[in-house]
Amino acid sequence: MKKYVKALSLLLILALAFALSACGNSSSAGLSTKDITVGVTGGPHQQVMEEVAKLAKKDGLTIHLKVFNDYNQPNIALNDNELDANSYQTMPFLKDQIQNKGYKIAAAFKTVAFPMGIYSKSIKNLKDLKNGDKIAVPNDPANELRALQLFEKAGVIKLRTGANVTATKRDVISNPKHLQIIELDAAQLPQQLNEVAAAAINTNFAMGAGLTVLKDSIFHEPLINNPYPNYFVVRTSDKNDKVVKTIEKYYHSPEVKTFIEKQFGGSVVPEW
Repeated sequence: MKKYVKALSLLLILALAFALSACGNSSSAGLSTKDITVGVTGGPHQQVMEEVAKLAKKDGLTIHLKVFNDYNQPNIALNDNELDANSYQTMPFLKDQIQNKGYKIAAAFKTVAFPMGIYSKSIKNLKDLKNGDKIAVPNDPANELRALQLFEKAGVIKLRTGANVTATKRDVISNPKHLQIIELDAAQLPQQLNEVAAAAINTNFAMGAGLTVLKDSIFHEPLINNPYPNYFVVRTSDKNDKVVKTIEKYYHSPEVKTFIEKQFGGSVVPEW
């Protein structure tokens, strides 16, 4: 009986050692050169990655896309090894997620920028805002700061010095027209344009409502050298993986650049 127990214990130890060894080999082997899974948000990020996937497919790399409808789940899935990469976020948002949630993820390369615009159904110029008017901004970290900075650049308000990614309307120190700043979920902003004088709207949600930066916004971020480029993000351990470098080559190709410029008419711009 004792011999049986010892033999069983030895087998369990060997099985555990093999399992640990296999996990280690899988980790050190890096990303698969045959197929990977990339998380994207629906809309332009998805469309561009579909073009990247077409190029990769020709060389034997299959890129599976998993589409998300919010800004938090793709990073959770990447950190939990449910994805190999994601493509949808700006650097301020990424840094906030890493700092506050402890994710072991990192930016690998720049992708595209979505110049944020201010839209209105009642005025043609922000100078026409009246005393006490309502203006709306997205209420999520990074995007609210970005929207407030856009109104600041337009001369509508002034933020306190040092306002960072956690900024809200409480960080506004000058509001000459006593504007009511309404903080809303980013996806709701296009539907609220009839209720406010003006709203700063993320480009993907504006496009979903049939709005474009060049034709419909009354003020917008620069199209060239936009301060908020998006990034292709991977787990920190995979940042220098050869597959990531290969995908960067496809993403930064002339074919993808041409697709972006023709498809989005300035609402989405290449950042390389």
